[in-house]
Amino acid sequence: MNGTRYSRQREMIYEAIKKSDQHPTAEMVYRWLKPDNPSLSLGTVYRNLNLLTEEGRLVRMPFPVERYDADTSLHAHFRCEHCGGVFDMSVPYDRGLDEQALQLSEHQITGHEVMFHGLCVHCKQVH
Repeated sequence: MNGTRYSRQREMIYEAIKKSDQHPTAEMVYRWLKPDNPSLSLGTVYRNLNLLTEEGRLVRMPFPVERYDADTSLHAHFRCEHCGGVFDMSVPYDRGLDEQALQLSEHQITGHEVMFHGLCVHCKQVH
């Protein structure tokens, strides 16, 4: 763990995210864990999310409110325009797109992110 000492709270936070398919915000993780962990603070959740991200165990996802993903593999996401839910998509990462961007740009390209949007399965059924 990159020299960071073991923390029961950090592992509890990591496991909560790992079990979830919701790409939760820090506040969501806090609300999930607080009832069974009365001494847990929101600040502790944020600090541990930052450490887990630095360790490479989580990916920080820059949405209007940061969300976190325990699947650190390169993959696409879908954001529902109605409910705001974020979901993984089984769309393969296209390294060719990185190479194409390198050829068309003077920037140093290290990767890309793909975000699809529309209505999720649940919202599509309701609307």
